[in-house]
Amino acid sequence: MKINVWNTILQLSKERGVEPGIIVNAIKESLRAASAKCFVNNETVEIVFHPEKGDLRVYAVKTVKEEDADLDPAVEISLQEARKIDPFIKPGDALELDLPADTLGRIAAQAAKQVILQKVRDAEQEKIYEDFAPRLGEIVSGIVRRIEAAGVVLEMNQTEGLLPEREQLPQDAFQRGDRIKAVINHVQMGSRGAQISLSRTSPRFLAKLLELEIPEIANNVISIKNIVRQPGERAKVAVHTEDRDVDPMGACIGPKGSRILAVSRELRGEKIDIVSWSPYPAVYAKAALSPARPIRVVVENENDMTLQALMPADQLSLAIGKKGINVKLASRLVGWKIGIKEIEE
Repeated sequence: MKINVWNTILQLSKERGVEPGIIVNAIKESLRAASAKCFVNNETVEIVFHPEKGDLRVYAVKTVKEEDADLDPAVEISLQEARKIDPFIKPGDALELDLPADTLGRIAAQAAKQVILQKVRDAEQEKIYEDFAPRLGEIVSGIVRRIEAAGVVLEMNQTEGLLPEREQLPQDAFQRGDRIKAVINHVQMGSRGAQISLSRTSPRFLAKLLELEIPEIANNVISIKNIVRQPGERAKVAVHTEDRDVDPMGACIGPKGSRILAVSRELRGEKIDIVSWSPYPAVYAKAALSPARPIRVVVENENDMTLQALMPADQLSLAIGKKGINVKLASRLVGWKIGIKEIEE
């Protein structure tokens, strides 16, 4: 049978970057599966497909058997049935049973269409993966299209991303059509194609928001040394600069707090403490306990990496914070355990 799909295969190969041989093999497998509806006795189906020549043949080979008794229909055919196809055939001969031309044409057209559509989808998903995988950690803006049990589905330039519930801020409450920002947290190829997972709770999201709002961070004049967060409640950001003419904390906070307030608004009012980084744990911890002001911080046990912050009475609750959040975040930021001790000034 003649079938003209070669030009379509070449066009798809060029447009989507899929090798022609891969498409041909996929069409063969699709033909094999589809032809099983015609060869109903579990026959071994042979496929000859030379699309560049337009040749296509689908057939099964059976051995002619004189007796009907104990006939295996998967590999054998009775002499009586065989002679309806070839009047001169003899017992023991091999008979090739071709799929009827009209059936083959219909199956071939369907198989080619299905495979080509699938290959297009596969190529598109691969392109989405290749586009987004290098953008891990980037901020994207998307429109809420659906709200599902798994989370919020955002549309980003005709590509969908999922913002799981666990990656949303406690104060987040989205509706269809809302435009929101999130960071690309994870990209992988799954059974359903490219899957893009987003986050608003990741420290990287805060880092990117600061980079967008503060030119000195974007220009690498100020570096972010570390970020810890209790999403939606409080965050601590350690910053540092080698430029003596730049005040890293002042630059991050901005005139009248304008820069840090803009970031805080995006995070639904999350409080953000800008901390001056130091290579000395005690100095670093004293800054990290902001907004509390310790009298001093001393190294209690260097091997256990523990520090003791000596606090005046009026700063004690501030140092600990609501549910201990301030001292916990300070400890995580510095990487040392920080104890709080009240003393008289």
